[in-house]
Amino acid sequence: MLQLKSHEHTGVIAALSAYIFWGLAPIYFKLIQSVAPMEIIAHRILWSIPVLAGFLLLRDGSRFFLRMRLPFRTIMQLALSGTLIIFNWLIFVWAVTHDQILPTSLGYFIGPLVSFLLGFLFLNERLTLIQGIGVIIAATGTVYLGWYLGTAPWISLGLAFSFGFYGLLRKKLGVGPMTGLLWEAMLLAPGALLFVAWGFSNDTLTFGSVAFRLDILLALAGLVTILPLIWFNLAARTLTLTALGFFQYIAPTLSFTLAVFVYGEAFTPGHAVAFGCIWFALFMVSFESLVRSRKIFSR
Repeated sequence: MLQLKSHEHTGVIAALSAYIFWGLAPIYFKLIQSVAPMEIIAHRILWSIPVLAGFLLLRDGSRFFLRMRLPFRTIMQLALSGTLIIFNWLIFVWAVTHDQILPTSLGYFIGPLVSFLLGFLFLNERLTLIQGIGVIIAATGTVYLGWYLGTAPWISLGLAFSFGFYGLLRKKLGVGPMTGLLWEAMLLAPGALLFVAWGFSNDTLTFGSVAFRLDILLALAGLVTILPLIWFNLAARTLTLTALGFFQYIAPTLSFTLAVFVYGEAFTPGHAVAFGCIWFALFMVSFESLVRSRKIFSR
């Protein structure tokens, strides 16, 4: 029987914690769905800064300030990547608060295949035959869903491509994920503060004007955003990318379950075809990755 080393065991627990948390995140956003999506995003940005800074100070100690020193060009590129992640967050929050959890699940299932495609187009990474076939199958299912619904699945595509381009940009930057995220949050903070100030002056701000319970939930936005990222980074340090890759399907699977069986969103024949194509494509790609990793480690 395969025995996990202690650090691998920690990595597995961290990966499960991160992806289960992300998969159940729609429950949190449903609880605050009376708040405008832009205000929710502002709270995610602002409350993330103290949580992130506190974590990095505890982790890095005196090296924290040294690691935060980045070239001006890199900081400007982080402003761009921050804009992409905010766009991704906004799509997700809007979708969840408007009873569209199912498209978010589809988007995050498409995500890994979009990453393969972007790596091929922009990083000269070679697509294996199986990966290429997988991308085509997933694209076929997505196009069919668009035809069935009479409109393109913009939420799913927006989530998949915004996060795909975010990952592409961050990979080329080579900045630590948590350090980069803190810089992104700090760069976006002035805009978030202006939005909050504008809402307060126009009496349209929910925070502090509706219910204390809602204020607490909004204040937790930073923890909800950062905590799974901390777990994910711990997992990434202790597990192989191949092993970590298998965990990434937990989150959209849980979101799918919430959408269909808890919140009663419609699962049409078009969705069945699209999800079936994407699940089959992901099975092919994952199985191939597992086989290749075993060959590498058996040498």
